[in-house]
Amino acid sequence: MSAPAAVILAAGKSTRMKSELPKVLHPILGRPMIEYVLDAARTAGCEKIVVIVGHKAEEVKAALTQHSDVEFALQAEQKGTGHAVMMSAESLADHDGPVLVLAGDTPLLKGSTLSRLLDVQQQKQAACVVGTAITEANEGLGRIVRDAEGNFLRIVEQKDATPEEAAIQEINTGCFAFDGRQLFNALEQVKPDNNQAEYYLTDCAEILRKAGETVVAEAAFDIQEAMGVNTQEQLAEIAEILQRESAE
Repeated sequence: MSAPAAVILAAGKSTRMKSELPKVLHPILGRPMIEYVLDAARTAGCEKIVVIVGHKAEEVKAALTQHSDVEFALQAEQKGTGHAVMMSAESLADHDGPVLVLAGDTPLLKGSTLSRLLDVQQQKQAACVVGTAITEANEGLGRIVRDAEGNFLRIVEQKDATPEEAAIQEINTGCFAFDGRQLFNALEQVKPDNNQAEYYLTDCAEILRKAGETVVAEAAFDIQEAMGVNTQEQLAEIAEILQRESAE
């Protein structure tokens, strides 16, 4: 079986950053934020990393050319997270092992937490492990719906949630560990049946569960670690956290 691989989503355009610089290249303590995600993936044992580029793709590629373990796949049109991961299919055609799917704008990710997702995936022979966190500040985040026994059922986005589902405090962090073969099988079945007409990566978890595969929701993250950067204020906040961790 192949060593773990990682797919890192870095194709999107962020208007909320109010900057011409691609979001994942915004510096934190002198380094592009995506490099912290690369470090976490490597610490978790990933030997191959595919970065999905789109908006200002050449700029992102140029900033990461010194990373010999990084390949790039182009998402020419932004049609959702599932569509973005589909773009890595050629790069991972010969990969026979687990695949982490991560966001390029989450610089507080820890390799030890990603290793935990991979360990759970292997121990339970899971088709998918959804990394989750518990938080009262769940506004706008996908909720984890479980059955009466606590088994994973689905991820529901806030706009689609019932009042009971909206009250759920376990949220999807956007970090996943998949069996690589199962991931691409599920992606072929994802349909853009939503208000945005996009292909959602989150649909893969429910597709695999309904097919009888093992899908686990693992509350491995604290909410700070899963924090993404969407504004300059959040960028400054994360820089302070990393500076404090470095000093400690």
